[in-house]
Amino acid sequence: MDDLIKKLMAEGLTEQQAYKAVEIMKNFAKEKFPIFGGAIDKVFDKYAKKSDDDFMP
Repeated sequence: MDDLIKKLMAEGLTEQQAYKAVEIMKNFAKEKFPIFGGAIDKVFDKYAKKSDDDFMP
């Protein structure tokens, strides 16, 4: 996921815009392939940036 975010940012998107673009792609894939919705969520959740990744409050 970080590679995709970095590529989107290299194309001129801000980090926030890049994460929003990925979210849009995820939702689009789930709409087009609803039978794979759970698998799509797992893939994106596995590689998503987690708020608890930062050990500093």
